[in-house]
Amino acid sequence: MNAPVRIDLKDVSSFPTRRVEAWKYTDLHRALRETPPVSPHAEVAPGGPFAALGGDEWTVVNGRCVGFAGVVADGPGEQVARLRFVSTADGAGHQARVTVEVGAGASLLLLESYEGQAAAYVSNVALAIKLGAGARLTRVVIEEDAADALSVSVAEVTMGKGARFAQTVLTTGAKLQRHETRLAHPGEGAEVRIDGLYLLDGARHADLTSVVSHAGLNGVTSQLTKGVVRDTARGVFQGKIIVERGADGTDARMGHHALILGERAEVDAKPELEIYADDVQCAHGNTVGNLDEAALFYMQQRGLPVDEARALLTQAFLIEVVDRIEHDGAREVAREWLTARL
Repeated sequence: MNAPVRIDLKDVSSFPTRRVEAWKYTDLHRALRETPPVSPHAEVAPGGPFAALGGDEWTVVNGRCVGFAGVVADGPGEQVARLRFVSTADGAGHQARVTVEVGAGASLLLLESYEGQAAAYVSNVALAIKLGAGARLTRVVIEEDAADALSVSVAEVTMGKGARFAQTVLTTGAKLQRHETRLAHPGEGAEVRIDGLYLLDGARHADLTSVVSHAGLNGVTSQLTKGVVRDTARGVFQGKIIVERGADGTDARMGHHALILGERAEVDAKPELEIYADDVQCAHGNTVGNLDEAALFYMQQRGLPVDEARALLTQAFLIEVVDRIEHDGAREVAREWLTARL
């Protein structure tokens, strides 16, 4: 698996252009031509979209969290951590690197949020996530960046034998936003679910990119991404699953489905399978279309206003992603988040 582009906000030459194949739909260099001023130190009140679910809260404000050495989960029982990335400085830039480690046999619910409380900021976040043998990690991410922000988040995930990683990303985009997940799948009974949902309007842009590399026997990956774009928004899905030589028995499924609800809205989708092993079950699907006009007409005939009918059909389309979240509380927060934005 190729290494990701390493972005450093202090080095303009590290900003990828569309000539970099993996970034051809998300030209960061065009949007950011010089290093931004450094965001100042700031503090925010406790909270965030997952506050009601409790657990330990770690808040990284403008790239800083004093005394925070990373999230560590070990021992019996499911642990809950709320990891907040909050941007409060107008026109400034910040970056952070966070480690998340789930020990062998341990279980962690990681509730991650990106909260834009300023204008025209630049946020660059890198996460290193490690799961020990038999570990369980459920990662639910809500991204609510400002409409004129630039935001990049890249997670690199490694797993031990028999581990399970389940991820759901929910986003409303930004001026330019990329959420990238790169996962080294060991096989060996490990399981991965990696899902995403984007709901974009105005001129917002969201790029959900993932690379899952299967290196061992009998690994399982299930991926589902759905999106809706309106106005002049742009949604990007790039999903790649690689099955290396010797990774026989791999079962990998990928699906991306999007609705375009504006004449000038755009969706770019690039699902890929690279298979170098025998005796595998792999498939991918991709559809881009409009709302079912017959269903819309039927609902209007029964007295529903057209806007309400569109909202209900859109929710019915997207809710499958939310329903795949196993944790009851996190799933309910995600449902409420989606309903409020429709």
